[in-house]
Amino acid sequence: MTVNLTQGSAAGVPPLSKPERVLLGTVAVAAGAVGILGLASSFDAVSAAAARWGFGVPWMLPVGIDVAIPVFTAANLLLIRVNMPLAWVRFVPWALTLVTCWLNIAAGHSLSAKLAHGTMPLLWVVLSEIAAHVYASRIGAVTGRRMEKIRRSRWLLAFPSTFALWRRMTLWEITSYSDALARERQRQLDRAELRQRYGRRWRKHTPHRTRVLLKLGELAPAAQAKSAPPPVPVPPGNGDQEQPEPKPERQVRRPRKTTGKAKPKGKPVRTADELLAEARTVTAAWADEDLTAEAIRKTVRTSQANARTLRDALKAERAEAARFRREAEAGAEAA
Repeated sequence: MTVNLTQGSAAGVPPLSKPERVLLGTVAVAAGAVGILGLASSFDAVSAAAARWGFGVPWMLPVGIDVAIPVFTAANLLLIRVNMPLAWVRFVPWALTLVTCWLNIAAGHSLSAKLAHGTMPLLWVVLSEIAAHVYASRIGAVTGRRMEKIRRSRWLLAFPSTFALWRRMTLWEITSYSDALARERQRQLDRAELRQRYGRRWRKHTPHRTRVLLKLGELAPAAQAKSAPPPVPVPPGNGDQEQPEPKPERQVRRPRKTTGKAKPKGKPVRTADELLAEARTVTAAWADEDLTAEAIRKTVRTSQANARTLRDALKAERAEAARFRREAEAGAEAA
């Protein structure tokens, strides 16, 4: 797997344009030149100081320290790349940085000289750290192991809930901040539904598996409503018997008085609401392109005019439902 700065990452970062790639190349060349200048300055200062301190081969001290900084930085990145990171390796370049800065400061005679000698090696070290951060971030974004940070404004506005969100992201390895927000929003909706279903003591009446799924943020309200209906009060002594579902009451029609020859019975005339309810039921699984007047007429067995009216009503309902879903998703993203 290659990590390319010109390609979009898994976190949704757009790819770099051609002018941005040119700017990136220019910055990289300039950064390399600045780093070389800092390395050369540190080499001269520390080697001269090492000669005064009695080192037999003075150039070995600055070369050994300054070259070890990018070497250990590259080693840390390679360990991250092969998924075998060592926590202590990343601190070695920082310790070497402090050593080389202190040696450069000690090589100066005045305050200005100490400040100048201590600043020059920092250029090389800072550029190495920036390159390491960019590479490690790209590796984490591509492989999905890099955990996104929570905004500071959310920590300030809602610290307790943000800490709980961060805790769940850390415990369950949720690397995407937007995914964690979506799960938290769904968890709040599931909790409100359970409270509405079971009352104020919903934790006591909710099944244990449902409580675990709610804690993980993976509880689906629609599926749970079908699999776990609300408890029905049962009379004493019949706790193991299921309550039969009430049957719909039949409308009793009074016999009409007929005079003369009796006419054969025909189908009862359905009202507009009954036709719409029946059409809504039979077309629930239909695609939008299948929702035609002719198909509705054959399925519901009604006239062409009624079929066109039903088609328009059903399409209007679907458009309204789609609009509500888009608004809900937009509100979730904004939150």
